[in-house]
Amino acid sequence: MTYTVNCSILLTELPLLERPAAAKAAGFDAVEFWWPFSEAVPADKDVDAFVAALDNAGVALSGLNFFAGDMPAGDRGLVSWTGRSGEFKDNIDVVAGIAERTGTKAFNALYGNRLDGATDQEQDELGLENLVAAAEGVAKVGGTVLLEPVSGTPAYPLKTAADALAVIARTQDAGVENVKLLADFYHLAVNGDDVAAVIEEHAKDFGHIQIADNPGRGAPGTGALPLGEWISRSRELGYAGYIGLEYKAPQAEAFKWAIRPVA
Repeated sequence: MTYTVNCSILLTELPLLERPAAAKAAGFDAVEFWWPFSEAVPADKDVDAFVAALDNAGVALSGLNFFAGDMPAGDRGLVSWTGRSGEFKDNIDVVAGIAERTGTKAFNALYGNRLDGATDQEQDELGLENLVAAAEGVAKVGGTVLLEPVSGTPAYPLKTAADALAVIARTQDAGVENVKLLADFYHLAVNGDDVAAVIEEHAKDFGHIQIADNPGRGAPGTGALPLGEWISRSRELGYAGYIGLEYKAPQAEAFKWAIRPVA
């Protein structure tokens, strides 16, 4: 099983740049991050330090989010955010530059919350434009843009796999083929989606899988979700990518559930 540790939600007791080494010490060879900077276009020295932390730890960067605004404050992406399109498009160039240096191929573009003062249609038209721009921007590095249903944020409009797949279909109609579903089994389950049915119908086309258990968004085995069965079935149906560990747990207990080879 090829796991990748989301170092934006795990190992948070440590400074961000120390987390890749901690993931490596815990037995993992890959990490993923939400956008690790406070702005869409960070200083070159900050990007250099981030890439160096990955290189020094000896881990692959398997996935990276586009800048999504102020996540702790409730922002969930700029893709459909009217008034911030230029900021998002500037971020695409930075993401592609990091990809060129790290070999990263998967990039999560959080869609954005519904806004007062803009119609759903206006936001969706902008969302399509920005997703196409992102897809074209990472295509030069062989990249895939991921689109994710999210729970816990009522204003976020993509809650089920069908919601995200409808947007993805519009990107395909617009001429790009590298926008894929990010199937976060926790978010889908919490939002009431039929995860098993989504897997049966779409696993071969998943762009990425992330997991956490429910209730609590904890480590596998702390709740009632059949994560092992869902992962195994996804593999049987053709999903061959990483499994992102995107759950909440203290560092001392974060990986006790995982069976890994003894060195």
